[in-house]
Amino acid sequence: MERKQFALNDVVQMKKAHPCGTNAWKVIRMGADIRIKCTGCEHSVMLPRLEFEKKMKKVLIQAEPDNTTE
Repeated sequence: MERKQFALNDVVQMKKAHPCGTNAWKVIRMGADIRIKCTGCEHSVMLPRLEFEKKMKKVLIQAEPDNTTE
């Protein structure tokens, strides 16, 4: 099975919509658990990485690479 590619600050689409009506979420923390924030109502949820990968449909907006280090 192919692992889904996502990065910190990406906006992802989940399979089920949030009760507020949107299903676009921003990835705000990565590790063994993934924390995502609803782009509609700002509610945040933490999910285990495997559960997140199952529920994620696709990346809607990729985060800009951080070029602050010189």
